Amino acid sequence: MVTTDTHQSEQEAPKVSSESASEVPVSPPPPVEPRFILYLDGAEYAQNLRQLTLWTHHVLLPVYGREITSAAPWCSRWWEHQEAVAQLHGLWLAWAELTGPGSPLSGAANWHRDYLNPVMQSLRDPMGPFAGCKPGSHRSKEKPPVDVLDPFGPPLPASPGPQR
Repeated sequence: MVTTDTHQSEQEAPKVSSESASEVPVSPPPPVEPRFILYLDGAEYAQNLRQLTLWTHHVLLPVYGREITSAAPWCSRWWEHQEAVAQLHGLWLAWAELTGPGSPLSGAANWHRDYLNPVMQSLRDPMGPFAGCKPGSHRSKEKPPVDVLDPFGPPLPASPGPQR
């Protein structure tokens, strides 16, 4: 009966030369998918807001910004309205997906119909986030009041009474 050793010794193991190791293709890391701006903070939020601002000021407003009236307000400090930031960021993400390289030929038409028109109507509605804003005059909005921040969460510990 002949037995064979199935384990190779270190000396018999195939060696990888440094030359062949450098030829091994290294795949790039997967692209980072953009995240919705309301999930960001700090430097990542600031970077996204800057990119959004550049797109808004150099693409959106020059092409699609219409005259400002009381029936269609716009705030020149739109970035101070969190709702506007959220809606414009979503619009920008859809723009990138539907008009960028590899997008379908109907992508731009779909972007106009499905994203641009509804977002601009919402932002420029007289009761929308820019209500009360006028050219050169930003007006902050009051947040709607809520009685309890987390009505279905665990009860908060009782606060201690006044110290004597």
